[in-house]
Amino acid sequence: MAITSLSTEEFSQDVFKAMSATENGPVLIADSGTPTHVLLSYADYQRLLAQKRSIASSLAMPGDSDVEFEAPRVNLRVRPADFT
Repeated sequence: MAITSLSTEEFSQDVFKAMSATENGPVLIADSGTPTHVLLSYADYQRLLAQKRSIASSLAMPGDSDVEFEAPRVNLRVRPADFT
């Protein structure tokens, strides 16, 4: 899957080119070099919606597997209920 990058100017001048590029993968649209939008084919969008993923895998960034995160442990003290 190839990612195509277009500036907002390129996108606005040739929308058909951007739509055609989605056959090879997502199209990244950037304004002044900063990514602002992603264009997908409808089939890719449907596949994305159909995936059953956990929040952790959804937030994972490809290529950043060396990032380590360990959530701090929470110590809770449980007290008996006072029904008086």
